[in-house]
Amino acid sequence: MEQFRNIGIIGRLGSAQVLDTIRRLKKFLLERHLHVILEDTIAEVLPGHGLQTCSRKILGEVCDLVVVVGGDGSMLGAARALARHKIPVLGINRGSLGFLTDIKPDELEVKVAEVLEGRFLEESRFLLEAEVRRHGEAIGQGDALNDVVLHPGKSTKMIEFELFIDGHFVCSQKADGLIIATPTGSTAYSLSAGGPIMHPKLDAMVIVPMYPHTLSSRPIVVDGNSELKIVVADDLPIYPLVSCDGQNHFTCAPGDTITVAKKPQKLRLIHPLDHNYYEACRTKLGWGGRQWSHD
Repeated sequence: MEQFRNIGIIGRLGSAQVLDTIRRLKKFLLERHLHVILEDTIAEVLPGHGLQTCSRKILGEVCDLVVVVGGDGSMLGAARALARHKIPVLGINRGSLGFLTDIKPDELEVKVAEVLEGRFLEESRFLLEAEVRRHGEAIGQGDALNDVVLHPGKSTKMIEFELFIDGHFVCSQKADGLIIATPTGSTAYSLSAGGPIMHPKLDAMVIVPMYPHTLSSRPIVVDGNSELKIVVADDLPIYPLVSCDGQNHFTCAPGDTITVAKKPQKLRLIHPLDHNYYEACRTKLGWGGRQWSHD
């Protein structure tokens, strides 16, 4: 018996390839007599689709499974919206990297059929929540599956801040910014700033200074249940930004406090049975393949 009866589809806008894949997915699901619901924004560019449509929030309430057609950016947005509903999410890759969206479009029918028949791997990925407080009052909040980044925005000036972990003062730092990444985000911005690759099963987060003023400043990996606090210097001449997954941004003032901690709700990420994290790293990051065979 199929456990997924009501299936939501989210797609990246502005791509003809995404629309082609959604049409193919819709046809395949309807042939299996499943109830298919389109997210309203993508439905607008699919005239004559004949399906029920609803907002992303409602998708999370009415679906048993949501399929994201796009790249990792599409999955990040979907993850932030759907994690609170505990809905399993499956990705079909129509982007470039595809660490999170791992079904190739030409394998769509075979791989989705396997998932519908209960043959899949399920992973739990945690998200971060960031809050900016000014004079003790919350002025901004955001969630992130990949990373929370403090950066100067359009300014080229460095940022001065203090870092606390679980209430303990760690250091004061002058840098271009600071990245706080989950294991999921360790292969994203954090990696290009010199951070380590962390296996998704790890319950940890990594703090990566961006071009720090002190050469001894290095990435630090801490327990996933840590609470991080960043205090922006009072006399900073610029207003830095906090970005969540590079998609949601809010402006900080000198003296603001940014708190970052794990969200209680996790993303349920579905993979085909043949998914292999190391193979994904090898193909996406250009690692060397096998040079010789082992008997």
